[in-house]
Amino acid sequence: MFELGKYKLNLKQYVDSYEKMLLIRRFEEKCGQLYGMGLIGGFCHLYIGQEAVIAGIDLAKDKDDSTITSYRDHGHIIASGIDPKYVMAELTGRASGCSKGKGGSMHMFNSEGRFYGGHGIVGAQVPIGTGLAFAEKYNNTNKLCFTFLGDGAVNQGQVYEAFNMAALWKLPVVYVIENNEYSMGTSVVRSTAMTDLYRKGESFGIPGFQADGMNIESIYNAAMQAVQYVRSGNGPVIIEAKTYRYRGHSMSDPAKYRTKDEVEEKKNHDPVAAVRQITIDKSYASEEQLKEIENKVKKTIAEVAEFATTEALPSEDELFTDIFK
Repeated sequence: MFELGKYKLNLKQYVDSYEKMLLIRRFEEKCGQLYGMGLIGGFCHLYIGQEAVIAGIDLAKDKDDSTITSYRDHGHIIASGIDPKYVMAELTGRASGCSKGKGGSMHMFNSEGRFYGGHGIVGAQVPIGTGLAFAEKYNNTNKLCFTFLGDGAVNQGQVYEAFNMAALWKLPVVYVIENNEYSMGTSVVRSTAMTDLYRKGESFGIPGFQADGMNIESIYNAAMQAVQYVRSGNGPVIIEAKTYRYRGHSMSDPAKYRTKDEVEEKKNHDPVAAVRQITIDKSYASEEQLKEIENKVKKTIAEVAEFATTEALPSEDELFTDIFK
């Protein structure tokens, strides 16, 4: 089913993707800085190193397709089209945050952009995403749900219950496994008997294929073929994106379970740097044009940080809103 190199990115897609990936990278770096200053509390999981996955998927999805993911969600909600200042304001607990300052890093939403979280329980988003896909089929919309999960979530039981229902009812869902190799801190080879994660749906008849998660064109190629398959009414597909996070599992993780040499070697395949270099090599943009993009992103992040650290905190009344009794 899967054909390598079937789809290629064009000039505009490369340039736009560089800006989007750079924005996510700089946003996450600023998150790390603000966390270190004590302006962001609680758990905070950065997406640095994995930007090509969401950027490649975003190029293949329709604007009305839905997205759901785990707690490593900043890149996904930014890709959904929300102004990043509302995402950062959520991280700093401000009333103008996308979840009114009450969800924090792990629970953020953008219903207008059809982004449904941001979920803190490992694997919990998979049955929810499957339910979103069920709603699309029930309402005959021809829209999909991109349900993201990590390599750690693949070992959770509810994932397979969801796979079974999705296959049984041929639901329009693309499961994207972001395999960054370490889940919380244990390598895939030490935690999973079957390390080819794209094959995890075989017993349910769900096809899957692997893509290079550090290469946006590989992800885009996989996503385009997955979208065609699912939107044709064939049921779910699994994409395993082989990626890597450069930071620890969360801001409190020193990541001592891997060597500096390993991390440095992976940085030789930095997805953001790769898109920039290809854009230059193919003459899609000049050095000056890319500098303009970089200055634009730098200015945006400065404005985002200013907004998120000066906006008002939620009022005490907000303690009693959005509560289910």
